[in-house]
Amino acid sequence: MDPTKPLPTGAVLGEPVRPGEYGDRIAAVEPGGVEFIPDGDRHGKPLQLLWTWTSPNLEFATVFLGILAVGVFGLGFWEAVLALLIGNVLGSLSHAVLSARGPKHGVPQMVLSRVPFGFWGNVLPAGLNSVTAGFGWFAVNSVSGAFALSALTSMPVLAALLIVVLAQVLVAFFGHNLVHAFEKYALVFLGVVFLMASMVLLAKAQPAAATQPVPGGFLLTVGAAFGYAAGWNPYAADYTRYLPASVSPRRTGLWAGLGVFISCMLLETVGAASVTAGGTSAANPAGAFTGQLPGWLGALTLLAIVLGAISANVINIYSGAMSFLTLGVNLPLTFRRALVAVVFGVIGFLLAWSALQDAGSKYESFLLVIAYWIGPWLGVMFTDQYLRRGQPIDQLLYARWYRNWAGPVAMLVGIAVSVPLFSNQHLFTGLIARQFPGLGDIAFLVGFVLAGALYAVLRPLAARNPGTPPTT
Repeated sequence: MDPTKPLPTGAVLGEPVRPGEYGDRIAAVEPGGVEFIPDGDRHGKPLQLLWTWTSPNLEFATVFLGILAVGVFGLGFWEAVLALLIGNVLGSLSHAVLSARGPKHGVPQMVLSRVPFGFWGNVLPAGLNSVTAGFGWFAVNSVSGAFALSALTSMPVLAALLIVVLAQVLVAFFGHNLVHAFEKYALVFLGVVFLMASMVLLAKAQPAAATQPVPGGFLLTVGAAFGYAAGWNPYAADYTRYLPASVSPRRTGLWAGLGVFISCMLLETVGAASVTAGGTSAANPAGAFTGQLPGWLGALTLLAIVLGAISANVINIYSGAMSFLTLGVNLPLTFRRALVAVVFGVIGFLLAWSALQDAGSKYESFLLVIAYWIGPWLGVMFTDQYLRRGQPIDQLLYARWYRNWAGPVAMLVGIAVSVPLFSNQHLFTGLIARQFPGLGDIAFLVGFVLAGALYAVLRPLAARNPGTPPTT
């Protein structure tokens, strides 16, 4: 930014301002990438976050988490509901806190992450989020949508996958405004269909059905539920940064958190109920789930699962692309974010193709792996936010010279200690979890506490040498 020119309203010297005109237009490609959104381009109300975060969770991947709780971890219905409740409360609360910061600062979530991690140290969480959002979550949801479309139309699963991916990439390509609009209108159909399906399946549930819990099944469910809800956390401010800076942070956080909590808790509970009613299948779990419904409602639910997968993945591609741009990649294009979204869609399609076999165990492992890094990242983020309360941070958001080694060190230590000792999943069982299987998988909790505490100790040391601004 030229320091001799007037700053756009709300900007801080050194902040790149998003180029081009965008406003509230829906049928326009969002220009730029991860730049600051000036006040003149802000629009919307906090209430819109309710449907923005409800629609993406009205899909089979959410239902399948409840199926895992009873069908794989062996919990009884009410025990599963309690474990899901704890995980969802934790993940939704953290999502609310992070979302509330977007309107004030006007930047994506992973740009805010530069404050506790430094510009280049933030490559650690931003890089992980690029992989888990743009590739991992994209593959998980594309697989569930493809299974549903295949069950509905009898077409080959690979052909169904291609159709689902193309629809997702198209919406994400246009950007922020179309994403919000898509989630709003999708909620009408998704809400009605899933409510009807939920009532039927809950009526068929057998809450007293005998089960055989695996060791630590309760905490495994808590960790998986937290991983699912908190999986949205690294995107939080991406969808609140266009709101006017004057909106209430509390209302912003409330609607964002409720959108995640209500949708996740409802469909995960229904998933658990469907298992007690006798509906499981490793070959096509979406087909088995809808097979318990009346024919017409089953067909509508399969269509809703397809639409829900698309709703989730337009957000995953959009935020995955912005996390990639936060790495400091220099793409001197007006529509750099849109281009990256297309590339992520292609790679995500290839990963989803490879995951069509044994989707259940891959999904369980993926949910827990997400929690392994998001837990320590949240520990650092929240500790830094507490330590800096009342302090200005905007001047650090785009400062390439700014260093804060305390963040990446604390996060890496949190991961390095918690995963080898406390992880307990299909891919790997930690040392302590192996000796005490009843602990389940508490790696995310240990990582959160350890990383946050270590950051609080290291932050004063790192602050002594934060880097030197270039002279002008």
